[in-house]
Amino acid sequence: MDGMPDRLRQAVKLLLAGELVALPTETVYGLGADAANPEAVARIYAAKGRPADHPLIVHLAAAGHLAQWAAEVPPAARDLADAFWPGPLTLILKKQDWVPPAVTGGQDTVGLRVPGHPLALALLAAFAAARAPAPAGIAAPSANRFGRVSPTTAVHVREELGDKVSLILDGGPCEVGIESTILDFSRAGVPEILRPGAITADAIAHVIGVLPRLRDERTKGEVAADAAPRVPGALATHYAPRTPLRLTDSASLVTELACLASAGRRVAVLAYSAAMPRDAGLFADWRAAPPEPMGYACQLYASLRALDALGADIILVESPPDLPIWHAVADRLRRAAAKASS
Repeated sequence: MDGMPDRLRQAVKLLLAGELVALPTETVYGLGADAANPEAVARIYAAKGRPADHPLIVHLAAAGHLAQWAAEVPPAARDLADAFWPGPLTLILKKQDWVPPAVTGGQDTVGLRVPGHPLALALLAAFAAARAPAPAGIAAPSANRFGRVSPTTAVHVREELGDKVSLILDGGPCEVGIESTILDFSRAGVPEILRPGAITADAIAHVIGVLPRLRDERTKGEVAADAAPRVPGALATHYAPRTPLRLTDSASLVTELACLASAGRRVAVLAYSAAMPRDAGLFADWRAAPPEPMGYACQLYASLRALDALGADIILVESPPDLPIWHAVADRLRRAAAKASS
């Protein structure tokens, strides 16, 4: 590890010792541990309060490490790795027999990706070199308490986890801002998107020549035991602020805001197209989101955290357009709102 920055050297040593290190990715900050060490992985679950049957995504230094973790890598999966890695795409593949059940939630599949953040890639490369010739990967779910809003800055990680993490690597704000697309290759036939993200169905189809299936939304995000593998972020309620969150359509937002205010409710608002009312007494804060999906996604979790910190009675969010390019944002908001309606 000669010539390596001190912070990176410290992170590698902590990971090798089974400790937790928070790392930036282009999607959200991850709570990292040595994916080959079941005891280290158990610390992730304990720190997050995450159920033990919820699998983790293993982050790799390069696509060349796939075969160390996956027993089968279909040609289409390799094509997508070549096209989108490093980047926000996770592939669900049949796992190698040695992969710890703690990482996979006891399933016969494993989620793998190469993140698109230079600091994460530097850490992964250094960690792989330190573990060579053994397989190396960092299991890294979002660095927050289970079910809460994912962190997109190092400050968010510290607010969420405090001293439960040994080291936080600060790589600045995340550029994508929502979790990776998860694509399942573990079953026969056309691959299926189990969690939408920045890599869209159309983008996938452009590479592999077939449009992936989308998880049936009638399941409300819950996956049947005999259907697709369990994956992160698939619960009906997830990504939720403490403050109840309600979605409303653009035409009704101001009217609903006025009704809530007249009932004495203190309301925080996130809107991308609706005009802010002149009467500032109607709301505790009005946050304008970018009107296009990539910019909206990048700022979404930071906006929810800021509005949540106001101590309002409710967060009122203008529903995004019902268009495929907004699918990932709509998915996160629907799950964030489910807590309030349950």
